[in-house]
Amino acid sequence: MRKRPDWMLDETAFVGRENLDSAHVARYDDKEDAEATSEVELLRSLGLDSSSLVLEFGSGTGQFAVAAASVVEHVVAIDPSPPMLACLREKIAAGGLNNIDTVHGGFLTYDHARRPADIVYSRYALHHLPDAWKAIALARIRSMMKPGGILRLWDVVYDFDPAEATERFEQWCAAGGDTVGEEWSRAELAEHISDEYSTFAWLLEPMLERSGFRIEKSEQVFDGFGMRHIARAV
Repeated sequence: MRKRPDWMLDETAFVGRENLDSAHVARYDDKEDAEATSEVELLRSLGLDSSSLVLEFGSGTGQFAVAAASVVEHVVAIDPSPPMLACLREKIAAGGLNNIDTVHGGFLTYDHARRPADIVYSRYALHHLPDAWKAIALARIRSMMKPGGILRLWDVVYDFDPAEATERFEQWCAAGGDTVGEEWSRAELAEHISDEYSTFAWLLEPMLERSGFRIEKSEQVFDGFGMRHIARAV
């Protein structure tokens, strides 16, 4: 990770407490299914193929990166969490994969030195940045892509009126379990709301458009607490 200016947000400090916890990383794949196979198939329908260069921001344990590697030319997997990257590197070694590069970095610090990317993928990572830095991150992503390239963005995004926040946040937390084992606990959901930076869809979507993307599809997931976007670089 390159040296950052003193005014820049420290992405390692904002990566989320749990993502620096080796115990959390070890159980992550049991807690969170990234639906990587179906995501790769979706992107194949949008042009992903054996010539594609894919960037993934917030690669985590590498569920998507490993699945994509079997059908693309190259994947650059970028994450600010050393334990997450260590887990992904173990998968790369175990699978004998030679077309995934891992980069310790983030939305604000990754320096792209390759040709423009065909696909950028990010799942449940952008919410670690406050809104001003989200906008900067999206503009940086656009600068790394070829015109017509696809950004596939999943995130925890609030798709309800702010006046409903108290009721909706409590409902979401109430759906959590009692432990942090193979499910998301109430404590983890509450920590997300209180300490991380999920935003509203009516703020995120104009950021995408202002950054040089045309939103081709958006859909709500888990009852107003998540959004999936397909956006094309224009």
